Amino acid sequence: MNTFGRKLTLTTFGESHGSAIGGVLDGFPAGVRINLNFIQSELDKRKPGGSKFATARSEGDCVEILSGVFEGVSTGTPIGFIIRNENQKSGDYENLRELFRPGHADYAYYRKYGIRDHRGGGRSSARETAVRVAGGAIAQILLGEFGVSVQSGVASVGEISYGERLDFDLAARSEIFSLGNEEAMKEEILKAKQGHDSIGASVVTVIRGAPAGLGEGLYYKFDAAIAAAMMGINGVKAVEIGEGVSASKMRGSQNNDSMSAAYAGVNLSSSDDSTLDGAGERSNLNGGKFNEYKCEACRGSNSGEKFGFASNHAGGTLGGMTSGQEVIIKTHFKPTPSIFLSQPTQNVRGEDVICELRGRHDPCIGVRGSVVATAMARLVTADMLLLNLSANLANLKKIYG
Repeated sequence: MNTFGRKLTLTTFGESHGSAIGGVLDGFPAGVRINLNFIQSELDKRKPGGSKFATARSEGDCVEILSGVFEGVSTGTPIGFIIRNENQKSGDYENLRELFRPGHADYAYYRKYGIRDHRGGGRSSARETAVRVAGGAIAQILLGEFGVSVQSGVASVGEISYGERLDFDLAARSEIFSLGNEEAMKEEILKAKQGHDSIGASVVTVIRGAPAGLGEGLYYKFDAAIAAAMMGINGVKAVEIGEGVSASKMRGSQNNDSMSAAYAGVNLSSSDDSTLDGAGERSNLNGGKFNEYKCEACRGSNSGEKFGFASNHAGGTLGGMTSGQEVIIKTHFKPTPSIFLSQPTQNVRGEDVICELRGRHDPCIGVRGSVVATAMARLVTADMLLLNLSANLANLKKIYG
C-alpha cells in the first residue's frame, strides 16, 4: 500500500530516478492558511547535497502545490503536490542491473514483483521520504492551530551518545541535528565515511501539547500507529516509547507514573528533582541516562488542568491513548546499506558475484532520517486529532448542536 493514515491520509508516488515524486494529502480541513515558506523550510532540512554528512546528490526539493489550496487557504479537497527530481545520475547504477545490493530491498522487491528499478532502488529509495516531509509539514500547520509541536534530534551515532541532557535548541541549529556531543558525533560519521563505510544512529522525537485521549482503544492505538509510522521509514529497525526496552527490566513500582493534583500543569518528559520537590523518579529511554528536557513554553498550557503525573515513564501514552504528557519516541536507524566496500552477493541468476557500488550515499541515514521522523509523528498526531472528533456525543454536539 502507498497510503498512510485513516482520517487524514497521505498517498505518495514516484521513484528515485523518475521525473518527480509527489503526494496527495486527503481529509485536510478547509480554512487553514497554508504557509508555503514553512513547508519549504522543512524540506530544506531533509534535502540532499547540503553537507559532507549527507549524500552529494544535489536536489532543490522545491514543492509545487497542484490542488487543494486556493489563495493560500486549504479548500477541504485533496492537497496534491509534487517535487521534481533534478539531479539523477542513473548511469551510476548500471552495474547493478542484475545483482542484488547487500542490505537493500533489491532482492525482496524482485521476489515480490519479478521486476525492479535498479536505479537507486526506485520506489524503495529514501528519496520518497521527501514527500512525507512535505505532508508532515502541512499536518504541522494544522497542529499549530491547537498548540501541538513536534521536534526530533539525533541522540546517538554509533556508540557516541548525546551526553547528559537532550538539547533540542542545539538540534535546531546543528548541521547533523545533534541533541548533544555534536563534534564527537560528526567525527564518528566522517570516520565511517573515510573508511568507505557507514554508521547507525538513534533519533529522539518529542510531541508536545497533544491533548489527552488521542488514539483508538484497540486496533489503532496512538503508540502503535507511531511505532508503525517510524518502522515505515527506510532503515529503521526498532522503536521505543517511554522507557522502551528498559521497562522490561523494571518493577511496576518503578515504572508506574504516580498521579497527583500537585503535578497538574507540569509537563514532564523525564523528571528530576529540579522539576518539582519530591519528583525524583527518572524517566528515560536509555538505561537511566535521559535527563529532563524542560519545555518552559509548555508549562502554562495545562494551567487549568486538575490532573498531573509525577513522572513520564509511559512516554505520554496510556492504554494506547495520549495522557496529555509529552510523547517520547526513540527510533533506531541501521547503518546505510550503501557502502563503498566490495561485498559478496548474488545476481538474478543465482550466481555468486561481487557488489561494488558507485553513486552518492549518506554515511549516516539517521541524520536526515530525524527530519522524516518528525514528519511521521506529525501525520499520526494530526490524523488522531481528526479521528477524535467523533469520539463522543458531546464532541458531535459542539459541531452540529
